[in-house]
Amino acid sequence: MHYRRLGRSGLKVSEISLGSWVTFGSQVDEQNSIDIVHAAYDQGVNFFDTADMYAGGQAEVILGKAIKGLPREALVLASKVFWPTMPGPNGRGLSRKHVMESIHATLRRLDTDYLDLYYCHRYDPDTSYEEVVRVMDDLIHQGKVLYWGSSGWEAAQVTQAFGTARQFNLVPPSTEQPQYNLFHRKRVENDLMPVVRELGMGLTTWSPLYYGILTGKYNHGIPPGSRAALPEMGWIRDHITPDRISAVRQLTELAASLDLTTAQLSIAWILRRKEVSSVITGATRIEQLDENLGAAEAYERLTEELVDEIFRIITPIEEK
Repeated sequence: MHYRRLGRSGLKVSEISLGSWVTFGSQVDEQNSIDIVHAAYDQGVNFFDTADMYAGGQAEVILGKAIKGLPREALVLASKVFWPTMPGPNGRGLSRKHVMESIHATLRRLDTDYLDLYYCHRYDPDTSYEEVVRVMDDLIHQGKVLYWGSSGWEAAQVTQAFGTARQFNLVPPSTEQPQYNLFHRKRVENDLMPVVRELGMGLTTWSPLYYGILTGKYNHGIPPGSRAALPEMGWIRDHITPDRISAVRQLTELAASLDLTTAQLSIAWILRRKEVSSVITGATRIEQLDENLGAAEAYERLTEELVDEIFRIITPIEEK
């Protein structure tokens, strides 16, 4: 496993990390989740990502149980705040009230004294930049959070938050967490990457396999037991279109010629970008984890010719 700095901060994170969205507390039972976390740690993963709204808080609970047998100082533990998790009009967003109440609830569920990284899970138009940055700065000075960042923010919003921190001599964000994969790449590459390079921030990207489509598992239909086959995951089927599957089939052939799986090639393609501090992956089985981690040894093999061939195969989705 290789480690990269989170932007210009001194924090080092494994370039492939483990997330818990739609897995812990949902698709994967507690013991299997714990086994996956320990297997990831044994292979060098130190960065574990969750959020207060994943599985109604159960993802944090299970991750907290999973890290009990691991040295806390060796881990980079991240969670997020924004979405509704409490009743009433103040039960969501990035107000000082909701953030303060949410961090306490998150720390209880994770059974830890602090988070290494705390994300603002979306931009909140109802809360000023100054209020958001100040509450994150307060959490850092209180020792409850070490670094903070944003998730799903536009480049202009990231820039404004960073500028607000500098204006008031507060701790600026260290990272943005966008969706980034072969199908969703234009907004990140055209808008976010120039900003994070200038500001010295890192990117911790999610959905590297485009909801599993870039694993090739749907190349010949939707197999029983797959995520897209679950009734509650019907929205994934909307993304499985004939033209995308045709492209992924070609990508699978290219990956096989390199002795890689489609998933490994897709993750390696992301890792080639130095703006990316870590690629957040998910796994429902240890075998999936092992496959994804294999991408760490593959990205240096991607020549300009191979990248051009990948671009010829995959046409990015037009993003708003």
